[in-house]
Amino acid sequence: MVSVIIPVYNVERYLAQCLDSVSHQTYQNLEIICVNDGSRDGSPDILRRYADEDARIQVIGKANGGVSRARNDALDCARGEYIMFVDSDDWGEPDACENAVNAMREYDADIVMWSYVSETENRSSRKVIFPETTVFEKEEVRAKLHRRFVGAMGEELSHPELVDSLCPVWGKLYRRSLIQESGARFVDLAEIGSYEDGFFNLEVFGKADRVVYLAAYLYHYRRDGSSSVTSGYNPRLYDQWQTLYDRMEAIIQSNQPGSEYEAALNNRIALGILGLGLNITVSTQSMGKKVKDIHRIIRQERYRKAYKNLPLNYFPIHWKLFYGCARHGFAFGVYVLLTVIQRIISR
Repeated sequence: MVSVIIPVYNVERYLAQCLDSVSHQTYQNLEIICVNDGSRDGSPDILRRYADEDARIQVIGKANGGVSRARNDALDCARGEYIMFVDSDDWGEPDACENAVNAMREYDADIVMWSYVSETENRSSRKVIFPETTVFEKEEVRAKLHRRFVGAMGEELSHPELVDSLCPVWGKLYRRSLIQESGARFVDLAEIGSYEDGFFNLEVFGKADRVVYLAAYLYHYRRDGSSSVTSGYNPRLYDQWQTLYDRMEAIIQSNQPGSEYEAALNNRIALGILGLGLNITVSTQSMGKKVKDIHRIIRQERYRKAYKNLPLNYFPIHWKLFYGCARHGFAFGVYVLLTVIQRIISR
């Protein structure tokens, strides 16, 4: 049985499409755990209606505590051999579960993952994680997957915007016993920012011996700023990411001593000015204050060390320019390039 975990918060516009896509899977041996995280719109009514019509759907109601706590509550209730996470504004292909379960059994895998389609109001864009179906065994899991949750290395740096394409927990099927063995729990966004999925996977993939990647587009990720937990200015993001880096350093020192993990974390810290800078650009502060905030970050010792060791030779010219400005402390140049990036993203 597959336990499908769906945290729900104020998504009445999209929830029916999500629930239909899960309940109509060709693989029917499911328990569908929906956690209503204190929704204040019509989402609870939609959940009740679907639960009345499908005995596989169970609804957990709770006060708003965030997506991490909602997922943890559902994990505590899950009874399936396998776990699948779905975001309540997304949807899956009808044969997603069937393909994933078949691959899990065929390869005796711990985790199965697959490609996805990024959906906006105006376009659909297929996202390729790896070019073909691949089975990763033991050391390959460590070198090619697990390490990437810490940070990018080598040719992976040529596309900084894709560094965290592996990180979401959706688009994956996990063996539940693996999650239990790892002791992984979702950390609150308030503590580490919006990397709760990546940190969960860092803990879980660390225990995996075999992971299968399916070159099939089985998940649809809706990019809608109004529903995203990552939209808008976050005044605490800098502090949250410092906590994230501290926790990653602790994991590396405890479990994975090695220069490649340390270099990967160094690269994550250096690349982080993109996310931190974009967060600053969407604030209501004056341009002068924004530039000053960027300057304060890139001149701090942790970031200066990261930029000193960042291998710029892997980057295309536009990213070399951006991270070169950061390396040399040219905050105004970083700001100007960030405003261009922000306009491109907003199109």
